Amino acid sequence: MIQNVSHLRAIYWQHFKVWTAVQFQYRVAMVIWLLGLVLEPVIFLVVWTNVAEANGGAVGGYDQAGFAAYFIATMVVNHLCFNWHMWEYDYQIRQGKLSPRLLRPLHPIHADIAENLSYKAITLIVIIPTVIVLIIIFQPAWNPVPWSLVAFIPGVIMAFFIQFLLGWALAMSAFWTTRVMALNRMYFLGKLFFSGQMAPLTLLPPLLQTIARFLPFPWMIYFPVQLLLGALTPQEAVRGLLVQLLWVTIGLIAVKLIWQAGVKRYSAFGA
Repeated sequence: MIQNVSHLRAIYWQHFKVWTAVQFQYRVAMVIWLLGLVLEPVIFLVVWTNVAEANGGAVGGYDQAGFAAYFIATMVVNHLCFNWHMWEYDYQIRQGKLSPRLLRPLHPIHADIAENLSYKAITLIVIIPTVIVLIIIFQPAWNPVPWSLVAFIPGVIMAFFIQFLLGWALAMSAFWTTRVMALNRMYFLGKLFFSGQMAPLTLLPPLLQTIARFLPFPWMIYFPVQLLLGALTPQEAVRGLLVQLLWVTIGLIAVKLIWQAGVKRYSAFGA
């Protein structure tokens, strides 16, 4: 077991070095991704700040400083957790580029995880000073709670795996349909509304808040953001972590079953 873990760690390290070199070859694309990552929460922050000012200084318990803390935290969590691989498997499967990856002894998902982590490690060089600048400009109201910051660590790790596993399972739909882009857009639209990216979920109508509880999206961003801000009770944090664990389990099962069925279809089609 220890040898297997050591072997897997060595493979991940090699993948990490390779993907880090690849990322530096596509610096312009990386800058474009970063602009989108930073601009989106800043735009929402400015919009909601104006709404708060137009309503006497606060909306739903959030004032300007509260919105600043929320959207800066959202930017950090989204950077640590987002996944893009659902956009790539459409052409990889249709053009047969998946075939060489199937010949390797390691499941392709490991290379994708390594690529994801290498990109995030590199771009932290930009994200960290950006967060500092936004804090100076917008003066967020943030009173960290020690136990909540500790709970944030497993919370953000599981948020990453929920996004990654469900996104990867969605990518596998390319084995059966050519309309993957339409499915991706529906997925990201749901994530935009129900993950807390566009607004704190408490500002949504009660019906939408109820719907959100039964979806994976709040556990991808909103829940770890609330942990980072210290906005939950210990009981709420424990319940949230258990729900996250449930969604991680669902994601693992979905990836395993869909991958097995998809590869069989891909092999039959290729033959």
